[in-house]
Amino acid sequence: MSQVPILSLIVTLILQLSSANANDSSLQTYIVHVDLPDIQLLSEQSQDLESWYNSFLPTTIATSTETSRMAYSYRNVFSGFAAKLTCEGVKSMQEKKGFISARPQQILPLHTTHTPNFLGLHQNMGFWKQSNYGNGIIIGVLDTGIFPNHPSFNDEGMPPPPPKWKGPCEFNFTGACNNKLIGARHFRNGDGTPLDFDGHGTHTAATAAGNFVRGANLSGLANGTAVGIAPLAHLAMYKVCSPGCSESDILAAMDAAIEDGVDVLSISLGGPSRPFHEDNIALGAFSAMEKGIFVSSSAGNYGPFNLSLANEAPWILTVGASTTDRKLMATAVLGNNQELNGESAFQPKDFANTQLSLVYPGSNVSDFNAVYCSKTSLDNVDAQGKIVLCQVGGRMTSVEKGRAVRDAGGAAMILINPKSRAHSTFADAHVIPATNLNYEDGLRILAYVNSTSTPTASIVFKGTITGDKNSPVVASFSSRGPSRSSPGILKPDIIGPGVNILAAWHLSVENNANTKSNFNIISGTSMLCPHLSGVAALLKSAHPDWSPAAIKSAIMTTADTMNLQNEPILDERHLPADIFATGAGHVNPARANDPGLIYDIEPREYLPYLCGLNYTQRQIFAVLQHRVNYTAESRIPEGQLNYPSFSFRPGLSHQTFDTNSDKCWGATILNFSELNQKLSFEVTFRRLGNAANTTVSQGYILWKSANFCDVMILGITIKITTRKLGNSDEKFRRTKGRRRIPTKFPTELDGIHEIWENKFSDGISVGKYIGRKIRRKIVRRNFCRKLVPTSIFPTNIGRRKFYNFENVLRVTKE
Repeated sequence: MSQVPILSLIVTLILQLSSANANDSSLQTYIVHVDLPDIQLLSEQSQDLESWYNSFLPTTIATSTETSRMAYSYRNVFSGFAAKLTCEGVKSMQEKKGFISARPQQILPLHTTHTPNFLGLHQNMGFWKQSNYGNGIIIGVLDTGIFPNHPSFNDEGMPPPPPKWKGPCEFNFTGACNNKLIGARHFRNGDGTPLDFDGHGTHTAATAAGNFVRGANLSGLANGTAVGIAPLAHLAMYKVCSPGCSESDILAAMDAAIEDGVDVLSISLGGPSRPFHEDNIALGAFSAMEKGIFVSSSAGNYGPFNLSLANEAPWILTVGASTTDRKLMATAVLGNNQELNGESAFQPKDFANTQLSLVYPGSNVSDFNAVYCSKTSLDNVDAQGKIVLCQVGGRMTSVEKGRAVRDAGGAAMILINPKSRAHSTFADAHVIPATNLNYEDGLRILAYVNSTSTPTASIVFKGTITGDKNSPVVASFSSRGPSRSSPGILKPDIIGPGVNILAAWHLSVENNANTKSNFNIISGTSMLCPHLSGVAALLKSAHPDWSPAAIKSAIMTTADTMNLQNEPILDERHLPADIFATGAGHVNPARANDPGLIYDIEPREYLPYLCGLNYTQRQIFAVLQHRVNYTAESRIPEGQLNYPSFSFRPGLSHQTFDTNSDKCWGATILNFSELNQKLSFEVTFRRLGNAANTTVSQGYILWKSANFCDVMILGITIKITTRKLGNSDEKFRRTKGRRRIPTKFPTELDGIHEIWENKFSDGISVGKYIGRKIRRKIVRRNFCRKLVPTSIFPTNIGRRKFYNFENVLRVTKE
């Protein structure tokens, strides 16, 4: 009799535990946006703000001891929190006054000895010297952590951090932080330490602001002095990826970075395109921008396909990747004496140049994965002592393929590109002798394999070769525009070095042991992002009064649109790259230091832009974080934002004009009488009657004085449409920002011409119609005083036909 209650108790406990486990399994982390309370708690104590956030949680959670349910209370990025909730808990919150939205967090993916020199940064001279190497600027890096003992983070020659710095150093051992690495944090979803177990964060941090390290190399390749773009800038690491990057941690890191006092945020990660009010990186970046913090983010590694961008908000610098002029050459020599140049970061000196049997697992087999050299596909392949031919792809990294070949007894590996990667080759740190060939050479080697029953090959390693005149070339993986979230804003903004970048690593690639001098060569838009963060730090140091928009404008309007042999920048196919791949062009740090005129944007100017995106009041509040009178503000089309580029669809109209005219129709002169003066100009485009439908025209407007006092470029795309959209004239207005220090330029601009480089891609939609009148304000930053439009020069690039658009500048003073 006494056993019955005991059994009942056991059954009850089991049921309760089962129920608890079921409830736990239904929990997921939500990012919750709420309104500000009636009393401005943001200026009060943090515990008061947390009490306001806790009031939204279901009562059983808010009053329980389960404090882990509330993950983060955000203070700076926006009004809201992250908490572990059930669907039912979220539904109960929706009924409460002040609730705005709740969405499950996403786990986002992670998106140098030579590059400073490639970018024109030279020790003790030029822009590096003028900007004092970024002295006094704090770069916050959101990534996988950092290996603090690396010599790139030595603080020799570093000044102490600025007094404004308030961040902690959360390593559990002493001596990790110093005057170079001034702070390090980790967050809830990580492994409890800022230490880097992946290498990505160490690499990006060193690229942005690593100290000088002589004799840096990877197995003797790319030898030289490794240094970051802003070597005297301070670093703060915010570890948000272990290895996935949770949105709640990312927001917590941005919240902390704003509080700590960073000047630049470098974010080499991101998710798919979303409306800005749902994009947590965009929301955090807006709050950072309002406080004067410059945000640089990677465009993503989903190229070469259009509409593949991440981090598209106009208050973020969105960066794409391109090559440098350096190659780590490894040549495949075939048995028929063909020589095919590829790349590899593993070039053993003891590998014989003798011909070996060449085997292609993809020949005469039914296993589709065999072409990718997956481990199981090599089980029935005689690879012993042979060179194995593998195709890139198949959800395997190149290094993983090499391990599979090595385990199968292979002596070496030749990797051939798929068509989408075309000419983009990468120097990976392979585990066996290997080389990566481009797509066309891949077709040649496959044709050779099919032409003989006894194919052979060898690999000849040629080391580090510099001087590639085709560089920079847009990398195949670099994500492309147009923007899904805001088609009227051209993205990406800029490209720069992101291929085969050597920088600090957390362990030795050769022996997987922690030492104090490890480097690795990797590629990605993640590698380009810290380059631009470093450039922004240099500009911030040289011009501390510049706003984030002014810094972005300076970078974009001075970018290079030509490669080293003065030809248009190419894409991975070695065809002229379109503007959806290059943005404004390739970064030129020295020219960005003195742009002459810039486009500035005040944070309040984003309100009419957001209204123009048809956002609701709640959605606008999620971005701006303050209440607005929705009806009192004038909405503007996307292209009306005072941005250094624009995109639009003109209406259906039949207009003709002489494109070889030596006059700029209807133009007057821009006269500047003083520094920081603002003037406005309008640009009018009219469609030609013979312009085909679904055609995209793209190019640049270049302002240039006869004595080269000033240069300003606008990136443009124009989508032809069959719809009648009203007046055919499309006017674009641009405003330029301010620079206070004088230059050695002449005091008068006595000439200007416009250059249109018209490139076309049939069938690519730029996006919705964005307005009829687009104006831009210009602000004088140096002694340049007069701009005179003179002529228009359209050009035909490649084999694509083009249609001409009349360009008219009308100047008004403000």
